[in-house]
Amino acid sequence: MKHWSCWLPGLDTLRRYEAASLPHDVFAGLVLATMLVPVGIAYAEASGLPGIYGLYATIVPMLVYALFGPSRILVLAPDSALAAAILGVVVPLSGGDPLRAITLAGMMAIVSGTVCILAGVVRLGFVTELLSKPIRYGYMNGIALTVLISQLPKLFGFSIESDGLLPSVWAIAGAILEGKTNWVAFGIGLGTLIVILLLQSNKRLPGILIAVVGATIVVGALDLGPQYGVTVLGPLPQGLPGFALPRIGYNDILPVIIGGCAVALISFADTSVLSRAFAARLGTQADPNQEMVALGAANLATGFFQGFPISSSSSRTPVAEAAGARTQLANVVGALAIAVLLLAAPNLLQHLPNAALAAVVIAAAIGLIEVTDLKRIYRIQQWEFWLSIVCFVGVAVLGVIPGIGLAIAIAIAEFLWDGWRPHSAVLGRAYGLKGYHDITRYPDARQIPGLVLFRWDAPLFFANAEFFKERVLDAMAKSPTPVRWLVVAAEPVTSVDVTAGDTLAKLDEALHARGIELCFAELKDPVKDKLKKFGLLAQLGENNFFPTVGAAVSTYLEINSDVEWEDWEDRAGR
Repeated sequence: MKHWSCWLPGLDTLRRYEAASLPHDVFAGLVLATMLVPVGIAYAEASGLPGIYGLYATIVPMLVYALFGPSRILVLAPDSALAAAILGVVVPLSGGDPLRAITLAGMMAIVSGTVCILAGVVRLGFVTELLSKPIRYGYMNGIALTVLISQLPKLFGFSIESDGLLPSVWAIAGAILEGKTNWVAFGIGLGTLIVILLLQSNKRLPGILIAVVGATIVVGALDLGPQYGVTVLGPLPQGLPGFALPRIGYNDILPVIIGGCAVALISFADTSVLSRAFAARLGTQADPNQEMVALGAANLATGFFQGFPISSSSSRTPVAEAAGARTQLANVVGALAIAVLLLAAPNLLQHLPNAALAAVVIAAAIGLIEVTDLKRIYRIQQWEFWLSIVCFVGVAVLGVIPGIGLAIAIAIAEFLWDGWRPHSAVLGRAYGLKGYHDITRYPDARQIPGLVLFRWDAPLFFANAEFFKERVLDAMAKSPTPVRWLVVAAEPVTSVDVTAGDTLAKLDEALHARGIELCFAELKDPVKDKLKKFGLLAQLGENNFFPTVGAAVSTYLEINSDVEWEDWEDRAGR
């Protein structure tokens, strides 16, 4: 049973809090808030929601994660990686109604939170490791492209009516050719994007804050909104988010559940990677299951307080670290600072141009794109590179939710294929090398007359049991001499199920009828225990199990004294 401090690490941190950390956390929290405000608004807009809800979805998760989160400095807030998934559910179902949109997004957060909490409680924190790196790159690149394309109309100062990536590209191109571009808005957005990209490598300068504040001052001072049609954020509603139970229709349940599960997968994949990276940097221990519980609690809370799905931030967490954050109190200070802004100065950002917000999201989307490591993957294993490209095209063409489903399906297929058709080898004695080695790698390796040493490089289970039998029989058929013993070098075999056990029993009967002994070498004790339960130990005989391949070979040569065999080591000894 977990101690309460394991479920609520924030209270344990508070109990052990050192006064010397307070100035660092307060300063880091204030710095963090200056970045969280424009980014939260921008990601809300990118998700198809009014900007104010981005601040609601920032305040609540930061406070909740400070209580449940195991990481000392991880920042949870709206994230660009989730924007496309939220947008793909909210826009088709809301019909342009902002209140309906936030209701749908809030329910997605509740679904995502519930999934994460349940998965964390039953210790499924390992599930995201099932998605290989190329697959993660593929779907994240697809999400990045989808988010980037969705923000281009705001950057160019017009709006379009389209659904899907390719139709959106055609609609954007058509609007530009028709002369709908607002060049003043485009200039502001492009300038904002350039400043962000130029300053993003400098951790000491808040590039996003500088760019957004600059754009806001220019638009407000020159009165560009009314004069040149530059759309702006406008005044924010005064006050804090209130408790609201999202109510959706029956027709919305399935897409919201699917979307909520998809964002749960994305957000936890990102959070687990980021939490491990910072745990390694800070010399602490990552806890993926508690991380999942904390992420779920934060999503659940924000769903009940007019927010939408959130995740960890790979851009804002380093800001907290660089500003000197020591504990989650920095997040609490940042959340309170945003709350003070909403209560005391809601009009402060009324001249913030939408083109600048689009630039913030585009910069984040560019940061999601991975190219360098994909080049490395292409050089070392091309089929994994093309697997990544398939996932990328799936997300970009089919949409984020179906694309993520495709990525998961490919990951499962990849896993099953590796287990279904694993590598196997016939072993022989290579001159000058100790042990027994794959005869395809060492063509000069000699096989002991009458003995087939067969290595199986995977668990034995229902999907590959018949393939195992086929490969064994094939190895025996290709033996240069009549087979007396078949020894399975079973060190790589980590498990055997009932189906595979029955296949082994039938194989033994077939071999026994031909006067061939079936033996195992280097079989792990837990696997051997399973064979004992299946009755195979009694059928094969205890004497047919050997601790090493060498021991099996020695016993074979002792029993079959008529076999002519001289090892190269014996020659060297003479």
